[in-house]
Amino acid sequence: SLPGWRFLRCFTSVNQHSTVRNLGPCSGPNRQRDLCTFCTISLDQEEVFRTKVFDKSLSPFYGEDFYFEIPRPFQCLSFYVFAKGVFQRDLPVGKVSIRKEELCKFSGKEHWFGLQPVDPNSEVQGKVHLEMRLNELIIENGSMCQQLLVRIIECQGLPLISGQNCDPYATVSLVGPTPMRKKTSDPQFEETFYFEVTRPNSYTKKSHFQVEEEDIEKLEIKVDLWNNGNLAQDVFLGETRVSVKILRNDHIHRAWYLLQPKGNGKSKTDDLGSLRLNVTYTEDNVLPSACYTPLRTLLLKSPDIKPISASAAHILGDICRERYEAVLPVVRLLLHHSRLVSFVSAIAALELENTQEANTIFRGNSLATRCIDDMMKIVGRSYLTVTLKPVLDEICESNKTCEIDPIKLKEGDNVEVNKENLQGYVQKVFSSITQSSSSCPPLMCDVFRSLRQLASKRFPDDPHVQYSAVSSFVFLRFFAVAVLSPHTFQLRPHHPVSTSALKSYMYDFFKSFQEDKCIGKVKKVSFILTVSMSSLYLFYYREVQKRAQGRKRIGKNFKKRWLRVTSRELSYHKHRGETSLCIMPVKNIQAVEKLDESAFNRKNMFQVLHSEKPLYVQAGNCVEASEWVEVLSQVSRCNPDRLGTFHPSAYLAGAWLCCRSLSDSQPGCKPCTPTLLANLQLDIDCDRETERIFSLFTSSYSKLQKMEDACASIAVYQGPLREQDDYSLFTIQDSKETFHTVRQISHILKELQREHDTRSGTAQYGSQ
Repeated sequence: SLPGWRFLRCFTSVNQHSTVRNLGPCSGPNRQRDLCTFCTISLDQEEVFRTKVFDKSLSPFYGEDFYFEIPRPFQCLSFYVFAKGVFQRDLPVGKVSIRKEELCKFSGKEHWFGLQPVDPNSEVQGKVHLEMRLNELIIENGSMCQQLLVRIIECQGLPLISGQNCDPYATVSLVGPTPMRKKTSDPQFEETFYFEVTRPNSYTKKSHFQVEEEDIEKLEIKVDLWNNGNLAQDVFLGETRVSVKILRNDHIHRAWYLLQPKGNGKSKTDDLGSLRLNVTYTEDNVLPSACYTPLRTLLLKSPDIKPISASAAHILGDICRERYEAVLPVVRLLLHHSRLVSFVSAIAALELENTQEANTIFRGNSLATRCIDDMMKIVGRSYLTVTLKPVLDEICESNKTCEIDPIKLKEGDNVEVNKENLQGYVQKVFSSITQSSSSCPPLMCDVFRSLRQLASKRFPDDPHVQYSAVSSFVFLRFFAVAVLSPHTFQLRPHHPVSTSALKSYMYDFFKSFQEDKCIGKVKKVSFILTVSMSSLYLFYYREVQKRAQGRKRIGKNFKKRWLRVTSRELSYHKHRGETSLCIMPVKNIQAVEKLDESAFNRKNMFQVLHSEKPLYVQAGNCVEASEWVEVLSQVSRCNPDRLGTFHPSAYLAGAWLCCRSLSDSQPGCKPCTPTLLANLQLDIDCDRETERIFSLFTSSYSKLQKMEDACASIAVYQGPLREQDDYSLFTIQDSKETFHTVRQISHILKELQREHDTRSGTAQYGSQ
């Protein structure tokens, strides 16, 4: 930590997609025309992602996006192209390595990179901590000489070798035109090496380094790191070279140095082909939280601004329209502060105003659709896992052939059998999706309900638009993306299969989903998702035996009641349809658990724990008891005050029957049952997200100024703009309100930039 700072944090993230062209020869028996390839992404030597396998092409198009946070320091972002081996391990074709300091130069634009050979001597990562100093010595004949001391203190970030920690050792040498000695350490560091750098007869002054000036420029210490291979060949881990001239004015030098490839990794190679990459790299320096208060406050006001196009969040989306990453920090910030649903509803209503045809609703890449896409990826990850992972695992493990592309069919394949296999898999996935509505996170349901209402209001004469407004997101933008790229959502470790384009041989499958049965299921799940957060939607209504709360073991403590639960409240009634005797908000439920039979000598009992006395209920049978627990757990799964422990029995006669504790407020003695999708806690750093928004505003400041000019022109001339081309991309419904917000943003940006300038500092490579 630095003086006067609360903290300094650096975050990095990368978004990438790739294409390969003109692949050259690769080692091994693979013939070029049979080349099946895939691409991997690595931080230094650690693989973090891999693409699907592309069959038999020298110019494969992978077209996959990977967005990920970078969890550790790294030197290079590397992309490896492999040829798929059949009876042996995968064969490397070539690689592209981009050093961390060069990522900003390539960020945000597509580039073709020439593939370099995968050479073990160039695969390095980590750093070494060195100390160098000069000592003066009196040798046996009484004359003076100087000695160079090199101390290897430690290394950090060395790679894994075959998945295991390496056994490193170092070699140290003095490279140059003068005599030298060389010593080799064992795997223990904190080792010191000595080199005589002057001859006694050349000694003249005690305070000067005694090597000719032209030799000083060439002399350097070379440190090589190796992994001790025991019986196998030792593996090169990296090297670093430090010029000795650094000691001319400083007799002691201590610093960290990044390990480099052998000979800087330069070598002449044949043409191995090219890799096209689009890499977006961001690094954020986060200030103390108080610095972001004005910008954060302005952004959180966005849902309340009328019209919504004049809000800070909408303005950011307007001026960063071409930048996909601009939406994510806004979604995260609004999501954390429970402001996202109202903002999405407002921008969706604005988009619908400009939508002329019901069948094109939410089909474009607008601010509204991008916000909803990012929201679903954030809050719906567990929903995807519960819904798709079991069926995808089953499909991948069964390993049935499903190829129906006539071009890709192999000799002996039965296309009709393959069609049946594919149809069965498709139906499994479809059924899993249409039966998943009860697992959908409440926030997603809130958004879908709003979209359904807005669409019905915009196109009142179209009875189908209320379903298509929801299904376009649920099926096309959520589940379909996850099925096609399951590894991106951690549903599968790697991309399982290559996917076909929409070809004529898929027509039969498309036709089957146009049947009334499938359409009815889609409508049903769309309807349930949009009403499941409404208090009018009834989940369960059954007659039960309810124990009077707070009663002792005297008299008739159990009475018949009708228990009713919706997504918003739990209530019980004396008779079905009558006014409720008691209402408990679902948001107050802290846990729902089964109750030990010994508590009241009754079977099929469960308890609803909340801030007051527990509610004890006896269901009609064991099936109903399980259904009650499941339903109540589902509707309360995201409540913020859920308990971690509970008492499996009751508190009677001044003690808990389960643990014999005397205090009725004693925490539970047993862990609560894990609930599907319970306790959805989003790990969002609001300071970091606000810093990212500041960076986006700053990088698009010229557009922000153009928007300000456009607002001023509209307000002054009250007519058509003379420079329409410059302003046509902006959405300005109220010029005065928009102008006011833009001026606020500009002022806040200047203050934040001043904070950054005050705290900025530089560190040179090789410095302490």
